[in-house]
Amino acid sequence: MRFAPAAAALSLCLAMSASVLSAGAGQAPDPRAALLIAQGRAALQAGETQAATDAFEAALTVDPGYTPIFIDLAEAARQQGLQGKAIRYYREALAREPGNFAAISGEGAALVEKGAVEKAKRNLAKLQSLCGDACPETVALQSSIARGVPARLAVEGKGDGAASN
Repeated sequence: MRFAPAAAALSLCLAMSASVLSAGAGQAPDPRAALLIAQGRAALQAGETQAATDAFEAALTVDPGYTPIFIDLAEAARQQGLQGKAIRYYREALAREPGNFAAISGEGAALVEKGAVEKAKRNLAKLQSLCGDACPETVALQSSIARGVPARLAVEGKGDGAASN
């Protein structure tokens, strides 16, 4: 009986921690952020990458805890040819949700576009172990790796040996 109050307090603490941790996973975005995300995705599909980036950044300001915004920002950065920036966004998403398949796959595709095929293959191995070969993200990354380094990087690499900026 001496430990009953302590046990009750400890179980209450654990219950609160579990509910807080589970509330963060799979949460819906703030309605204002959801509207901005939808606008950003529409702009991205229309090829207006700067407008999409602006909308996604505004959504991130409204709801900084919503991780999928980072994946949208990364996609916009990739379309602008900013693979390094895209990789940073994917890594931020992975820091928040280590098992995020879209972030692992997207980072791998951005690594391929940057010329780091071996690192992309590590992401592929991670995806295969987490969700298997039939997972859509795994298939997407496999096709990115199969396509290889974009032609512009392959041509730059075969140049006269001068360092490029």
